[in-house]
Amino acid sequence: MPVDIKNKQQLSDTIKAWGSELGFQQLGITTTALAEDEAHLIDWLKQGRHGAMSYMESHGTKRSRPEDLVPGTLSVISVRMDYMPPSSKHPMQVLNNNELAYISRYAMGRDYHKLMRQRLQKLATKIEKEVGDFGYRCFTDSAPVLEKALARNAGLGWIGKHSNLINPKAGSWFFLGEIYTDLPLEIDKPFSEHHCGSCNACIDICPTQAIVAPMQVDARRCISYLTIEMRESIPEEFRKMIGNRVYGCDDCQLICPWNKFSKNSEEDDFRVRHGLDSPTLVGLFAWTETEFLKNTEGSAIRRIGYEAWSRNIAVGLGNAPSTNGVINALKERANDPSALVREHATWAIAQHT
Repeated sequence: MPVDIKNKQQLSDTIKAWGSELGFQQLGITTTALAEDEAHLIDWLKQGRHGAMSYMESHGTKRSRPEDLVPGTLSVISVRMDYMPPSSKHPMQVLNNNELAYISRYAMGRDYHKLMRQRLQKLATKIEKEVGDFGYRCFTDSAPVLEKALARNAGLGWIGKHSNLINPKAGSWFFLGEIYTDLPLEIDKPFSEHHCGSCNACIDICPTQAIVAPMQVDARRCISYLTIEMRESIPEEFRKMIGNRVYGCDDCQLICPWNKFSKNSEEDDFRVRHGLDSPTLVGLFAWTETEFLKNTEGSAIRRIGYEAWSRNIAVGLGNAPSTNGVINALKERANDPSALVREHATWAIAQHT
């Protein structure tokens, strides 16, 4: 049974104040209405643009119908948190040096899933102390949730042509999180304007041309999908395009003019660990599985596993300068126990001969 709230606006304002205290840069509240976004999702799935991410299809419409995922949901609290790590090597300096490995900036420090969920839980606990027992669930990219659409509806920004959320005062370098709740909260005005205009910089810069149309990404071509979500062999047609990107890709955000307004994160947990802002490809490829597990403890990187990590670095080495160090590193793992790593190492060696 929904909690009776005498002053919805006052409670909503209080929740926003608590959100700021907990380190969220912005908090908005919206309804569960996502009919138009559901139509886009279904079309995207029908075209097979989700690739091997079968869970996208198996969840059906739960992703676009919050009340089906969490029965009783009336309101969605949407938050964002900046993640660009301070005092890190500039991304372009790494991308332009093919001896270095580029790792998506969101994965420099502690796994954001844990930090965001803990903060959302703290927020929910504060609300519970204020209104008593109520129904809720916290999410951070951890369930079938259309987080960008919900964030847009909650007034946090618009969905850009690269399909990421853009805030006019903060760019796009931020994480999103949600609390589904049965509280009848005061709803914020959706962000209805779209400020990309005629700019197609993100579409033009994409190394694999994965942005097939404004706000339409074919995951099967996306470097983030190829290096993180996919566990099989990376199609040869994309290997040269991947360059030195061994975990994710940020090109569409790096080129976006709105990110001139982005701010570095103040969270210590998002600071760079183990020099992952500008590591050498040869150095990373020399990691044993034990070193991989140790150096990625508490990191989002660990999720892909040592085999896929090594596969990705082998591709990067195939695109690196033909130095003795690069070639020797590849030859040392040409007989790797993993058939996947052997295949990509053999391909990489061939690029240097």
